[in-house]
Amino acid sequence: MPEKLKEKKNFNLLYLLLIFWVFLLVQDLFLTQAKTEAIPYSQFIEKLDQKKIESLTVGQERIEGTLLVPDAPKPPATVPVKKFWTLRTEDPTLVDRLTRAQVKFEAVRESTFVRSMASWVIPILVMVTIWSFFMAKAGGGMRGQMFPIGKSKVRVYVEKDIETRFKDVAGVDEAKAELQEVVSFLKDPAHYNRLGGRMPKGLLLVGPPGTGKTLLARAVAGEAGVPFFLINGSEFVELFVGLGAARVRDLFEQARSQAPCILFIDELDALGKMRGVSAISGAANDEKEQTLNQLLAELDGFDPSKGIVLLAATNRPEVLDPALLRSGRFDRQVLIDKPDRKGRVEILNVHMKKIQLAAEINADEIASLTTGFSGADLANLVNEAALTATRRKADSVTNGDFTEAIERIVAGLERKSRILNPEEKRRVAFHEMGHALVAIAFGEGETVHKVSVIPRGMGALGYTIRRPSEDRYLVSRKELEHKVSVLMGGRSSELFFLGEMSTGAADDLDKATDLARAMVTRFGMSDTLGMITYDREVSPFLTQLPTVRAFDYSEETAQGIDREVRGIVDRAFSKATQIIHRYKGFIEDGVAELIIHETLNEEQIRQLWLKHREDEVQMIA
Repeated sequence: MPEKLKEKKNFNLLYLLLIFWVFLLVQDLFLTQAKTEAIPYSQFIEKLDQKKIESLTVGQERIEGTLLVPDAPKPPATVPVKKFWTLRTEDPTLVDRLTRAQVKFEAVRESTFVRSMASWVIPILVMVTIWSFFMAKAGGGMRGQMFPIGKSKVRVYVEKDIETRFKDVAGVDEAKAELQEVVSFLKDPAHYNRLGGRMPKGLLLVGPPGTGKTLLARAVAGEAGVPFFLINGSEFVELFVGLGAARVRDLFEQARSQAPCILFIDELDALGKMRGVSAISGAANDEKEQTLNQLLAELDGFDPSKGIVLLAATNRPEVLDPALLRSGRFDRQVLIDKPDRKGRVEILNVHMKKIQLAAEINADEIASLTTGFSGADLANLVNEAALTATRRKADSVTNGDFTEAIERIVAGLERKSRILNPEEKRRVAFHEMGHALVAIAFGEGETVHKVSVIPRGMGALGYTIRRPSEDRYLVSRKELEHKVSVLMGGRSSELFFLGEMSTGAADDLDKATDLARAMVTRFGMSDTLGMITYDREVSPFLTQLPTVRAFDYSEETAQGIDREVRGIVDRAFSKATQIIHRYKGFIEDGVAELIIHETLNEEQIRQLWLKHREDEVQMIA
């Protein structure tokens, strides 16, 4: 019998037994009483004195008897009788009255077998039921008991339930190529064993959140047509010692019974964190370590040639225990990173099939605006664009809907309730046009897509959206300095046109300082301090703890770092001011348009720049 059917049968038998005992108790206590009439004790004495009672059964707490029908002759056998009962009181004359009335009576014990059993069986059953209910809620339990609470909470997907295929997963071509070998192995295990080799026991999918690790694992099972066991790492971690390890054992037992199959553990870091870390920090958890030890033992014990492939996913590989990652356990790590521009186009095309698009839609243009988006972010973008078009009661989704959706995701919701006064609006316009001008002047593969003075999100009173022409993986020192200048463009514009500073540049200053400090301490881009890294990641305690930041330099060096950081920011501010002074007409015209229309799109910005750009200047270095 399948395991789940056994569990369900045991579970139902307990409740059937409980219902049966309750039924017997109700029948004994209530159905019997329904056939008799309850009368007061005084009426019972009166009928006893009148000799209208045929027989009695006298108990410790109640008296039951047979009452002759009123006015009936005494007592032929055919005379109908009526049963009654009454509660007994402390009456020392009762026996004398019964003797004088010549009534047949007998003394009995009121407790029956059913009542005796119910008095202790039913309370025990009720307590066991309540205990099991709360243990199930807590995730505890023990294997082999009537309640299968300790069983693994695994969602099993069989072949007919898995419709996901590799064609449904876009933007991760390298990972799909790596996992295609797993599909081939599951379809024909003997082919891979003919030369003595073996498939890796475990494959670890590593990547940022939302990149499609779980979707890809499900696609592997769909392509291979095998059962798919899915469990989250946190489901192994229990309050009660030993239960997590029991679940690990049960999970692998189920997988062995249905091989070939895929066993997928999502969020492995919840289960496989480094042992000893919590003990050093003073928050030891024996249960987590026992569960991890059991997982390691199971990884050593199962034979991959039987057709079981173990997949796991995490976005924090640095916290995993080294014993998990050694050869023979998780032999391979498959990186699933955020998609490049080509991958984003493919992902957008997959999700755009589900919505009604306008003819003007170009997935490549949308992909250029979504640098750094994960697969989940792009799916959300398509959905937000469809909702935006729905809100305006359109027949199809347009480019404007996608632009609005991107702004909604990146900058937040429009704060229509936050109305800026004319002076604040003018200051925000100068600030944002300062960013836009410096970004346009430097160029370097970026286009200013939109400038707006509409408040969005938690604190943004305006925003400037830039669109890169291509994905970049390396950035030069010159380009980083230009990025700092773009960040300082808002503050510079405010000072140049309004003559004073405001709090609007707080976020820009924070980002510019971080970028300048990274140039000095991480990238070695300081002529004074040299090509040395001062901001390092180290792992103390013999590499058994997660990495932490180490600042092992002298106070004199720290002062030098501060001077270099300030120098980078000051030079960037000076360069931004030069550009703003040279093209102040561009900013003045842009501010006038923003105050009226609140938003400038890419084409409007381009026309404005062409109007004010000096013919001999293409770019300011």
